[in-house]
Amino acid sequence: MKVLVIGSGGREHAIVWKLAQSKVVDKIYCAPGNAGISEIAECVEVESKNFSALLDFVKYEWIDLTVVGPEEPLAKGIVDIFQKEGRKIIGPTKAGAQIESSKVFAKDFMKRHKIPTSEYKVFTSYTHAEEYIRLKGTPIVIKADGLAAGKGVFVCQSYDEAVDALKLIMKEKAFGSAGDRVVIEECLQGKEVSYLVFTDGKTIIPMVTSKDHKRLLDNDEGPNTGGMGTFSPNPIITPELEYEILETVIKPTIKGLKQEGIVYKGILYAGLMIINNKPYVLEFNCRFGDPETQVILPRLETDIMDIFMAIAEQKLNKVDVKWKNEASLCVILASEGYPGKYKKGIPIYGLEMFKGLKDITVFHAGTKFDDDGKIVTNGGRVLGITALGKDIKEARQKAYSAVEFIKFEGMQYRKDIGLNL
Repeated sequence: MKVLVIGSGGREHAIVWKLAQSKVVDKIYCAPGNAGISEIAECVEVESKNFSALLDFVKYEWIDLTVVGPEEPLAKGIVDIFQKEGRKIIGPTKAGAQIESSKVFAKDFMKRHKIPTSEYKVFTSYTHAEEYIRLKGTPIVIKADGLAAGKGVFVCQSYDEAVDALKLIMKEKAFGSAGDRVVIEECLQGKEVSYLVFTDGKTIIPMVTSKDHKRLLDNDEGPNTGGMGTFSPNPIITPELEYEILETVIKPTIKGLKQEGIVYKGILYAGLMIINNKPYVLEFNCRFGDPETQVILPRLETDIMDIFMAIAEQKLNKVDVKWKNEASLCVILASEGYPGKYKKGIPIYGLEMFKGLKDITVFHAGTKFDDDGKIVTNGGRVLGITALGKDIKEARQKAYSAVEFIKFEGMQYRKDIGLNL
């Protein structure tokens, strides 16, 4: 079978890497891919937003299945276009993707279906929003309504910080039209967890648990990022809590979408805050998380193609999904300046040290080849070093030992991933 993966980050590298282990996959393409992905798939120079070119490629190459990595193509309706042409594709329709692409839709949806989340208000006026912040006080959370590449959420500890965030979103239009509306919500204090499931709109199969580290610096300090590291399993999620998450969040979400005429097929990701052993939804994502995918997929034993085909054909109840009884941990190596401005094209050294290593995988996120064929940086998050071990402590030790081999100018990373369980 032939598969096309859309995207160019660490998440897509992990998906391609897992597909390469499938018994039924003969050929993998990735559009546009990156330097690491090109070692195991054929990279196609088509941008993920060029739907007509992607569809033409799928038809011309007789691709059996397309897997969408990033949120933007899903939010813009790639699934609807492919399905109309009778092409198998993994991910929700444009209507289903609203659960991520519009914070307002997600919050209103949760309210309608009694899914636990924080108190919130929606504003289109800067003046009214500022007034509300003054009345409510801090800490408070401010979110741009639309997609902002994981950077449109501000947890503000002071009034000045909140007003600065509001100005950035609504007046300076840092995220364009994504900031036409803002959601202002109470700041929940608890333990943050990621919870992902496979679903075909009828059957729900949970993935192994994981924990993301959003802040740039150690001890969860510094600005929010797309994610600086992660580990799996997450010891906070006990079997009792997992049951609670499924019953109060995941099942009502899939059921609620169905009631509203949306058959949600693909991956559903819930970012949750756990307070007194009860889950509250911080956000939904309509696709695999990044970097959660980099620790979840190395633990998957079942052929991922069997899962994907079952989702596409609504036969997920026929698949027995098995996981390795090991832990995994991923450390993200980022460019200097990230999550703000950063340079590209900086040479990366030490990648050859990882050839053939059993428990360590380097997932490329922001990399490309320069004119001399050398691998250089091409993004804010550059590499994800993932290790498997008998427990988180061992996986952590292996991952950080491996980080020592990699060098590039300005490289920054957190030193405390998996330390504070």
